[in-house]
Amino acid sequence: MRIELRVNGDDYRREVEPDLTLLHFLRDVLGLTGTKWGCLTGDCGACTVLVDGEPVVSCLQLACQVRDREVTTVEGLETADGLDEVQAAFVSNGAAQCGFCTPGMIVAVEALLRSNPSPTEAQVRESLSGNLCRCTGYNKIVDAALQAARARLLATDIA
Repeated sequence: MRIELRVNGDDYRREVEPDLTLLHFLRDVLGLTGTKWGCLTGDCGACTVLVDGEPVVSCLQLACQVRDREVTTVEGLETADGLDEVQAAFVSNGAAQCGFCTPGMIVAVEALLRSNPSPTEAQVRESLSGNLCRCTGYNKIVDAALQAARARLLATDIA
């Protein structure tokens, strides 16, 4: 089956098997290994990507289902200057310990901040409810999300 889609700003045309998941398309076909292979049941959130700006667990999405759509992975969030505010906040808050859940967490926070630039702590925790972390206890992740929100608001005020 032939699909055309945009991933991280680049257009792709590929032949894929009808049962190929978006997760395997990104990792195995395009070589974008930032999206992690976790539970394969949609429960852990490690494979979260944005499809047309909305968070999606890529292990449950078929590649053919994103035909003619835009996909953003954790790699696509980086700016020309380096890490975006969310990625930088994860680093500065020590929110990435083993790093396995980190890409999905970052993408989930990105989706939240796009829809709600000034979330409360409770809203951050709710937005992360589909992402599991076994290392940090979530507090550093929540702190990173709130710091990223403040940094974006500050950057918007300056601009």
